[in-house]
Amino acid sequence: MTVRIEKKIKGYAVVTPDDKAKESAKAAEAAPVAASDDNVIQMHERIERPEVLIGSTYKIKSPLVEHAMYVTINDIVLNAGTEHEHRRPFEIFINSKSMEHFQWIVALTRILSAVFRKGGDVTFLVDEMKAVFDPKGGYFKAGGVYMPSLVAELGSIVEDHLKSIGMLHDPEMSDAQRALIAEKRRAFEERSKKNADAGPVGLSSAEEHPEDIAVTGDGASFPPSATMCHKCSTKALVLMDGCATCLNCGYSKCG
Repeated sequence: MTVRIEKKIKGYAVVTPDDKAKESAKAAEAAPVAASDDNVIQMHERIERPEVLIGSTYKIKSPLVEHAMYVTINDIVLNAGTEHEHRRPFEIFINSKSMEHFQWIVALTRILSAVFRKGGDVTFLVDEMKAVFDPKGGYFKAGGVYMPSLVAELGSIVEDHLKSIGMLHDPEMSDAQRALIAEKRRAFEERSKKNADAGPVGLSSAEEHPEDIAVTGDGASFPPSATMCHKCSTKALVLMDGCATCLNCGYSKCG
């Protein structure tokens, strides 16, 4: 076969069999690295839904609705069995006997599922949903945490789920802050017990007994007279030594 050269030859070199062998060896060394990088699957909207997904169901019992709501978030497992394995939210469903919120619930779940499937950083949804306020007012859920709206509690559930699969992480509380909170709790318990032991005449039955406060698992129960802390949105703010102090996060109005 004849090859016609159209350009001026500026130089040439003879490729020996040894040169070809070296080039082949270099290509073989680089190939596994490139292949492993290309095989890592990232979350994107073109990923097809598997036949089976794993997930969790959460229950919401809000005073704003008559019946409980059940929120199911299903996850897809990417790169299963490899060092790059991780779970990502894929879809969300909300089921309830209450039909008065049916339209916006369906719209919300479809939008959230679409954002999940698009991939990338979906953690921004938590802040957006928790910032929704009900014009009729919010409510306190179990544990004394204030929820400004039903959508905000849905955002709180999404936040808990993202934490469970490793997409979000709680800020680490320092040992000094933990010790401070424990000290404030102990001081409040001792003061309540001392007031009960004194038992002044003329007090009502409610005043003769100290307010209950006890740590229960990961959460805590706080005195009934506690008010909401604007820092952690938990009903755990009590008056200690003339200063409003939070028994949940350690916030003190006096600094």
